[in-house]
Amino acid sequence: MPSTDEELVARSQGGDLDSFNQLVVRWERPIYALAYRVIGREEDARDVAQETFLRAFRALKGFKGQAKFSSWLYRITLNLCRDWIRRERRTPVVQAPEGVDVIEMAGESSPSESIEDLVSRHELGRAVAKAMSQLPEEQRTAIILKEYHGLTFQEIADMQDCPLSTVKTRLYQGLSVLRRQLERSGVSGGFKNHV
Repeated sequence: MPSTDEELVARSQGGDLDSFNQLVVRWERPIYALAYRVIGREEDARDVAQETFLRAFRALKGFKGQAKFSSWLYRITLNLCRDWIRRERRTPVVQAPEGVDVIEMAGESSPSESIEDLVSRHELGRAVAKAMSQLPEEQRTAIILKEYHGLTFQEIADMQDCPLSTVKTRLYQGLSVLRRQLERSGVSGGFKNHV
């Protein structure tokens, strides 16, 4: 039976490097996917994911377990993404590299999907990514954490040091803007299932 994150963290804090490596293997894809969705550049997302685990390793002794380990990692990742955006002084790119579907990269594809469905989903994904890139950072981040990574409103509020009502407002406003933009582009069908 696989160890829980809490067990692996406790062993890692005791100096067990193999336990920390297991945490890295368990969380590297979700952390990379988060960084990619925020930044939109494959190489930079890889760098952010690598730096996330480096910082987590250095700060692990100070991790008290007040939040879930995954929430702690997401917070480190988001801070690094914000630093990257500020340093680069630009908005996130939010587009998939040629021939790569971000949804498939995150392990969400279905093997029984028809070619037509795959093409339709890919087009919808591009439209959503374009619309997401135009949202304010707070709204975009709330949508990514809630809809793509499944965090609760409370986890997002804790991660962003803001009231629960603020997170709900950001998510609602962001999704409302996305729906309007997608309806204007004529690709709103299936949007609810995508985001």
